[in-house]
Amino acid sequence: MVKPTLFAAAIADPHPAMILPFALMLLAIALMPFINLHWWERHFPKVAVGLGAVTTIYYVVFLGNAGRMLHVAHEYVSFIALIGSLFIVAGGIHIDVKGEAKPWVNCLFLFVGAVLANVIGTTGASMLLIRPWMRMNKNRITAFHIVLFIFIVSNVGGCLTPIGDPPLFLGYIKGVPFWWVLQKCWLAWVIAVAGFIAVFFALDRRNFLRAQPAARDVETRRESWRVEGWRNVGFLALILAAVFVKHPTGLSETLMLTAAAGSWFATPKRIHEANAFNFHPIREVAWLFVGIFATMVPALDYLEIHAAQLGLDSGLKFFWLTGLLSGALDNAPTYLTFLAAAMGMNGLSLNNPEHVRQLAATQDHELIAISLGAVFFGAMTYIGNGPNFMVKSIAEQAGVKTPGFFNYLLKYALPSLIPLMVLISLLFFSRWRVL
Repeated sequence: MVKPTLFAAAIADPHPAMILPFALMLLAIALMPFINLHWWERHFPKVAVGLGAVTTIYYVVFLGNAGRMLHVAHEYVSFIALIGSLFIVAGGIHIDVKGEAKPWVNCLFLFVGAVLANVIGTTGASMLLIRPWMRMNKNRITAFHIVLFIFIVSNVGGCLTPIGDPPLFLGYIKGVPFWWVLQKCWLAWVIAVAGFIAVFFALDRRNFLRAQPAARDVETRRESWRVEGWRNVGFLALILAAVFVKHPTGLSETLMLTAAAGSWFATPKRIHEANAFNFHPIREVAWLFVGIFATMVPALDYLEIHAAQLGLDSGLKFFWLTGLLSGALDNAPTYLTFLAAAMGMNGLSLNNPEHVRQLAATQDHELIAISLGAVFFGAMTYIGNGPNFMVKSIAEQAGVKTPGFFNYLLKYALPSLIPLMVLISLLFFSRWRVL
């Protein structure tokens, strides 16, 4: 099922040069924090709006297709309403933990986080669990604790529902049935989550055995597991119910924002303070995705029309190309880009929900490859998925040393992520596949 839109419009064949604003937008996200962080922090909204305006003016004035941009604007509102409401409600739940966690406790925590990511999204689960995660490992926390948390909770865990990860929600908005991803991707999810937890256990057990026993102070002895902010579970339920609301247009987003407002005013101030909650992460995501949603329209339309020229003739190619670009750029627009290509290759339109459901039913190997590639490879770099940078920022504010961009990629992502992705591709998409 998919929510209808009032703004459906036919695609036009844009000039290839109009893909440049999209490329510049993604390159700015990837490189500007490292080139000039302070300038980027002050001016990234202007960059996003400016580049988005270039595309919007081109479609409205030169192509005479304002309806196409209105259609994308509605999708953006749906996207931000879900992500933002989950972020706010998750910030109203505080988890107290008992320190000095053993490796098996950590593994159980990560598994619960992977499951929870499908209910409140990778963004919500990451924001809810990263601070308890650091507190329960405070006496021996290292960079790999943060990195594997990003791998499992912030990325691959959210592969079972459209709520789980932004790319899948965009697919749901386009017409992919809600339960399709659970039915088709659950086994790959099990393999990926189990694989990463096994890697973490091996590292954490060695860390645990080598660590000097920490003297338990009075504060540590008094620690216990406790959850505050239970009233927010009701607001979470309202958000999840709103995802399924189809009529009238706009009601779903209104219910989500109502739940967020209710959570904000109903949550005691001390819980927000305990979580060090602020709106900066979601504000950054909202501004950046204004630019991403607007500038990606020419790329999506061009790929849909010229898909046959790309040579994407197998699930294996879709998996690796979607994945590598998701890790190098951002997995949400990359997912839509390759979904548009798959639709065009099959003579279908990405802007027709019935066509999307047809692809999911008849060419599901392509859609599975795109979905897994986008979600799993989102963990490859900090820019692959929205929660990655959020987790890094929170960890650094707490005094935890995190690897830099290239150290993250070379020391952690390539040695652990790529071998597991090779296994996934062999099992599901190669000529020798057995599953």
